[in-house]
Amino acid sequence: MGDGRRYVDVVERRVRVGLRHRLAGSARAGAPEEVARSLVALHGTDPATVYLAVGARLGDAARTVVETGRALYEDGSLVRMHGMRNTVFVFPTDLTAVVHASTGIAVAAREPANLLKQMAAGGAPDAAWLKEVEEATLAVLERRGQATAAELAQDEPRLREQFLYGAGKSYEGLHTVSTRLLRLLGQEGKVVRGRPLGSWTSSQFRWAPAPPHPELDIAGAQAALLDRWLAACGPATEADLKWWTGWRVTEVRRALEAIGAEEVRLDEGTGYVTAGDTGPVTGSAEPWAALLPALDPTAMGWQHRDWYLSPDLRPALFDRSGNVGPTVWWNGRVIGGWAQRADGEIVWRVLDEEGVGGEAEAAIVAEAERLRGWVGSTRITPRFRTPLERELTG
Repeated sequence: MGDGRRYVDVVERRVRVGLRHRLAGSARAGAPEEVARSLVALHGTDPATVYLAVGARLGDAARTVVETGRALYEDGSLVRMHGMRNTVFVFPTDLTAVVHASTGIAVAAREPANLLKQMAAGGAPDAAWLKEVEEATLAVLERRGQATAAELAQDEPRLREQFLYGAGKSYEGLHTVSTRLLRLLGQEGKVVRGRPLGSWTSSQFRWAPAPPHPELDIAGAQAALLDRWLAACGPATEADLKWWTGWRVTEVRRALEAIGAEEVRLDEGTGYVTAGDTGPVTGSAEPWAALLPALDPTAMGWQHRDWYLSPDLRPALFDRSGNVGPTVWWNGRVIGGWAQRADGEIVWRVLDEEGVGGEAEAAIVAEAERLRGWVGSTRITPRFRTPLERELTG
């Protein structure tokens, strides 16, 4: 086009994914912390996703459960907390301050008023009462170190109070103060998810005090987070960045300018990379296959996904809310999906056969065997189930 901007085609973007997201065999990581740093964030809504995403990227996947659990609950090098789009992610702990300032403060500023409005409508006490309960809950948590909501309520009985939510609406129901308050404290960056009550697939968590962190300037934190993400996922469009961060477009543009992001041409329009990252990718990814879990950060990384996922595959691989299920990858694009049956067998199906031959099939079989080998007797059912996953398990 002659405008001076370099064109980055889909082949190069797929190579970047293989290398920078630790999916190519030669690019696999040595520890869970390396995986988290490479991806910036691991989606944490479904607890199993964190472990499955790490295992797909570790050179020795058999260490996944022990080392990821140690990083989360013993070493404290990874932390599960609210982040972008008011969703729970796992981050490297040194990103705690950046994530909270860049994405959490805005949510924390509006949520207390929303909760108080809902509580008042349901007949619950006022703001002063809620503030007392919040301070008492944090004090209990400091004493206990980690605790479930029920354990916290043993020391602070007001957490058991209930109020009517959505009176007269189809979703009317009783909400417990503990459930709403602990979520609010998470959004405010005061508490994080602690060790689960059961196995690594359990969705029942203890709560823990948030790691201490400095209060950062919001604009500076947004620039820092965007720089980290573009280094992992660039090139990306402005729409991709707005979707992933959950920020206003003015905030995205301000951060892009602050980090000196450079423009490239993509099939869908203008893309951005970090300063100095406009050149061809250094190195190349050998042919690779991957079985990535539901909500994997690579599969959910961009709003515009046609360059790695055909629109024809979406009805089978996504639920009605836009959550991606388990996916099968070949050389940087999604070609199908997988599931685990009740007997532990890993089954998969190719939906897009373009360019998929014997080499791809052998690589997928090897990945399925690798996955079953380290998952062992654990049974995994995605929190958000998709049509193909349900069909394969049936």
